[in-house]
Amino acid sequence: MFLGTFTPVLASTGQVALPSKIRSSLGGDRAIITTGFDKCVNGFSVGDWNVIAQSELVKPLSTPEGRKIRHQMFANAIEVDLDDQGRCVIPESLRKFANIKTQIVVVGAGDHFEIWDKDEWLSYSGTFK
Repeated sequence: MFLGTFTPVLASTGQVALPSKIRSSLGGDRAIITTGFDKCVNGFSVGDWNVIAQSELVKPLSTPEGRKIRHQMFANAIEVDLDDQGRCVIPESLRKFANIKTQIVVVGAGDHFEIWDKDEWLSYSGTFK
């Protein structure tokens, strides 16, 4: 389970070292990241992503809801590899979507984690840790 709030450093290249508590919940050296439903980047373990994806894929493609969830979840999803220090690159397209500039907040959200621009997180949550 992904828990806690962290403030790792974002490099100018978009690289971030995920906090060790987040990495341990991934259960491996890969993650799936994609656009969030809010102004953030959602991150999942590969196993959790597969379970969530399968549950969403039962919605018929012929319905607007089925198409919308596919576009939201899959169009911008990318599998990232973590190096030995738990670093990965957040692609520029995802940084733009989430308005990520220089300071970030990584938030555990139970079955996934979220990466926020610090100012966006403050505006959304009203808190900062």
